[in-house]
Amino acid sequence: MNDVIIVGAGPTGLMLAAELRLQGVEVTVLERDPVPTPVVRSLGMHARSIEIMDSRGLLARCLAEGRKYPPMGFFAAGSGPEPAELDTAHGFVLGLPQPVTDRILAAHAVEQGAEIRRGTEVVGLAQDADGVTVELGDGTRLRSRYLVGADGGRSTVRKLLGVGFPGEPSTADTLLAEIELAAPPDEITAVTAEVRKTQVRFGVGSLGDGLFRVVVPAAAVTDDRTVAPTLDELRHRLIATAGTDFGAHSPRWLSRFGNSTRLAERYRVGRVLLAGDAAHVHPPIGGQGLNLGVQDAFNLGWKLAAEVAGWAPAALLDSYQAERRPVAVAVLDTTRAHMELASVEPGAQAARRLVTELMTLPGVGRYLTEKIAALSVRYDLGDDNDRVGRHMPDVALGHGRLYERMRTGRGLLVDTTGRLSAARWTGRVDTVAAHVDALGHPALLLRPDGHVAWVGDAQRELDGRLERWFGAPRITCARGSSPRRR
Repeated sequence: MNDVIIVGAGPTGLMLAAELRLQGVEVTVLERDPVPTPVVRSLGMHARSIEIMDSRGLLARCLAEGRKYPPMGFFAAGSGPEPAELDTAHGFVLGLPQPVTDRILAAHAVEQGAEIRRGTEVVGLAQDADGVTVELGDGTRLRSRYLVGADGGRSTVRKLLGVGFPGEPSTADTLLAEIELAAPPDEITAVTAEVRKTQVRFGVGSLGDGLFRVVVPAAAVTDDRTVAPTLDELRHRLIATAGTDFGAHSPRWLSRFGNSTRLAERYRVGRVLLAGDAAHVHPPIGGQGLNLGVQDAFNLGWKLAAEVAGWAPAALLDSYQAERRPVAVAVLDTTRAHMELASVEPGAQAARRLVTELMTLPGVGRYLTEKIAALSVRYDLGDDNDRVGRHMPDVALGHGRLYERMRTGRGLLVDTTGRLSAARWTGRVDTVAAHVDALGHPALLLRPDGHVAWVGDAQRELDGRLERWFGAPRITCARGSSPRRR
């Protein structure tokens, strides 16, 4: 029996697999598609996901294949000046096509010991008090203690569970392609700039060597988006939108997506959980989809691992839904606002111009940028201190950096007083003693997902938070006796 089966080898499933393996959990990832998709759904990462990559030692790989962009304030294609004093040491956007992200995360998961089975489709599941049984397309069955559906917006796992997925259906489809264009680059740039003055759902960007990424509104909503558009369909939509097809030819791939917005009614049913697009879908405007899924996995991984290991405090696993579902609600609302402002109607365009003006005001650009980049996420941990519940930015610790000390996947106590201890939680929480002015507090306790669980200087308060998030302390034995194993 596996500890955990993950259905779906996209960014969410792969990140989750690696997080579980950091804690020694046996993981098998099942992916229906026989090979990774070349379709570029996401173009990169926002700051909070970049922080996550750094705290797991993956940022150097991402930077080697990506490109840094300044964190210019933007909202629904309106843009403002670069926001100042973002709550991060990683104040940039990382351009990185999703297939590259998938490859990096897959390699990371395998390096940690995860098994990835491609060309393996889940067609049924049943759960009982001890575990979950999945039926595969070839008639075989697998058994695990827990199962996570990270299998996208059309999630088989969610449907088999019978979890509702309410929201709004798609009202506008968009065509997407990587394709060669014969038109001169200056013409492509000029036409694109003119069209985007009113139609922000249109875009043509060079990928080098005569290859371009093309995004253009479709003529109508299609019932089955698994059917790729044809080259002729793409050409017709380019002519209708931009007055030219730019001499489009030789596509690498063609795809389409809609703007449906839906949220799973529950993220957990017994021993089965949902993450990523299986739990929420929304238009890709703003580039938050991949980031939201990776952050789901980062929140869930250590909690599910604690449950498997047997030391999870009561309700720890349920805190996954309690914390992440409100974040998804906020992202869905943000993308709804994006889509309204992206309309070609005069009222929407007037509103977009107003938002663009507002973003020049002090604080507005930072507020919207941190909202999109997930830097403003704060989990309600029942503490009035403004830092508790938020992520902790990277800081220097004298010897190394904070994020370098988080790569074990365990909790971390950073103590500047020299008086505090998490020794009774050894193996679950590491400790670093350092004098760090940038910390802003005498000491803080970080959860494995980088969110602050406690700040202060009192051991009794710290013990309470350690027990809340990391379970009962290990029993200290008298000399010569054996410790009790949990």
